[in-house]
Amino acid sequence: MLAGITVALVVIPQSLAYAQLAGMPAYYGLYASLLPSIVGALFGSSAQLSTGPVALTSLLTAASIAPLAPPGSDAFIAHAVLLALLSGLFQIGFGLLRMGMAINLLSQPVLMGFINAAAIIIALSQLPPLVGMSARQTEHFLLDTWHVIINLDLMHATSLVFGASAIAMLLGFRRFAPRLPGVLITVALLTGISYAIGFAALGGRVVGAVPQGFPRFSVPAIDWETTKQLLPAAFVIALISFMEAMSSCKVIAIKTKRPWKENQELIGQGLAKIAAAFNHTMPVSGSFSRSALNLQANAHSGISSLVSALVVLLTLLFFTPLLYHLPKPVLAAVIMLAVFNLINFQSFRRAWRASRDDGLAAVITFATTLLFAPNIQDGILAGIIASLSLFLYREMRPRIAIVSLHQDGTLRDAARFNLPPVHQEIGILRLDASLNFVTAASLEDAVLKIERDKPPLKFILLTAGGINELDATGADLLFKLSERLSQNGITLALSAAKKQVQEVIDRTGLDAAIGSANIYATDRLALEGLLARVAA
Repeated sequence: MLAGITVALVVIPQSLAYAQLAGMPAYYGLYASLLPSIVGALFGSSAQLSTGPVALTSLLTAASIAPLAPPGSDAFIAHAVLLALLSGLFQIGFGLLRMGMAINLLSQPVLMGFINAAAIIIALSQLPPLVGMSARQTEHFLLDTWHVIINLDLMHATSLVFGASAIAMLLGFRRFAPRLPGVLITVALLTGISYAIGFAALGGRVVGAVPQGFPRFSVPAIDWETTKQLLPAAFVIALISFMEAMSSCKVIAIKTKRPWKENQELIGQGLAKIAAAFNHTMPVSGSFSRSALNLQANAHSGISSLVSALVVLLTLLFFTPLLYHLPKPVLAAVIMLAVFNLINFQSFRRAWRASRDDGLAAVITFATTLLFAPNIQDGILAGIIASLSLFLYREMRPRIAIVSLHQDGTLRDAARFNLPPVHQEIGILRLDASLNFVTAASLEDAVLKIERDKPPLKFILLTAGGINELDATGADLLFKLSERLSQNGITLALSAAKKQVQEVIDRTGLDAAIGSANIYATDRLALEGLLARVAA
């Protein structure tokens, strides 16, 4: 219960801010923190995961609907509700089809490239409300931001004071009193000052009237034309929001030593989004920051989320008049400070050092997300395509080494260790990859190169210890190589095949085509056998 109250003190101001980020009236964030939070706790698998409005999902919502309707309009709200329904159905479908592991197709470099770009976009998107200006809504977010920067002389000075004060206070609480509910204290204090000085009458923008009572429960209106337009965005939201929830669940599982189930969490998060749709609000997700606070406050079950929802409900029933004078520049400051924690450019360096392909995928995702903004879903799709394309390109160029006998008795890379051939009539090569439709052509080229470069060959040995998979294309290649080499007086031999590879060899009849006498259980037996045969 204490953990739930603690999280509620953060979720109330945060939810108002994230609704503003999503292009919705601020109080819709409270709706998104009510029933969806309860459903996520009841049907998810992680006891400490806090479900509700989050920055990335809110930004994706705004970016997806902005081309279709003006932010804050009735049409915009209807589209957001439909988007919550569609993305929830996607997640439930993923969960029922047991596709939790398939979500990992979104690689870490792509995810980090997207998150860094999205954090910058979120921060820049809050610059106009922070300084009390109106922002243009065009297809070019960076140009819109530049337009705001070059016209800063038109800003509302009092709004800037509120926004800057909020940033200073939030940083102060983070630095000197991290255990206090800094967001709530900052929002409450500046709301009181706003009321005292008449900020709204001075031209400042405030949250305004918040309807009291429980949000209305209704069936989402489904328009098929709009549905078709929102489907790609719904898929991206389902993917990204679950990645965010999954990262929280992994951290929670490590710290609590309790397991969690990917597919069950997909269903739970999907149902939470559908609950948001029927509660007439925006898409939700698992919050990393609020889940971490839940964990820090020693929450042991989903009861903490139920208590948080109860506090939100009490706020809607009795305390909404207190929110009227909440300045929108303060909400902008809350969003800015929240997303600055998402920026991590060190991840680019680590990805590049691990693999240039991964580094390139991260950079492509980052750049395209920024350039395509506000249509940032195009950026993540470009990143996924780039990542998978680079992966396939890398797989098409597997490591194939000419090997020879090392002094330690093993077969090692001849070029790396400067090893002489085992015998001039024996060529040995090793494939460090699966032998499938992607790698078959490279292996064929390598075998034919050995055949051309060493005319007196009688045997070509393929050490299969590095082959984890043999598919139909790979098996067909071995059939053809065995036949072609045999016509040229060369015998193809295999050694050290793993169980799953040997089973394919047996099922397809490769053992008969190659000859059981040419298939050896180990590399050592293959060397001894082939050396004896060339000496005979």
